[in-house]
Amino acid sequence: MAATASAFAAGLLFGLGLIVSGMADPAKVLAFLDVTGRWDPSLAFVMAGAVAVSAVGYRVARRRGRPVLASRFDLPTRRNIDLRLIAGAAVFGLGWGLVGLCPGPALTLLTVLPAQAATFVAAMAVGMLVFRLVSATDAKPAAVQRADA
Repeated sequence: MAATASAFAAGLLFGLGLIVSGMADPAKVLAFLDVTGRWDPSLAFVMAGAVAVSAVGYRVARRRGRPVLASRFDLPTRRNIDLRLIAGAAVFGLGWGLVGLCPGPALTLLTVLPAQAATFVAAMAVGMLVFRLVSATDAKPAAVQRADA
């Protein structure tokens, strides 16, 4: 129950941050991506702030030795760049560049502009389903390191 409440609170805080920063507005995101037109650099500042907060949080969490709401950390160990990673990044980037949305802002927009975000979220769900179907045929699961420290 505590883990679910924590996840809900984190998602709520993330969504609120997206709305307050304007990053749930597809027009603002597209303006950031339009480097040859009316470029809006504010997304870069939001990203830099998020990376800084995340870096501090990660360091604090690692010093604790174990998570507050779990018995151990689950950290990815893969560091290789393969075709699957490149293809996924390309699809994500194309979707972001075409409509100015990625999953977090799209889900946030469902609460304030449901008609605008519904098509994107439906397409995202179909894409996730297709990925599951395709990856079910893949014999190599992603490596995850389970560490106690």
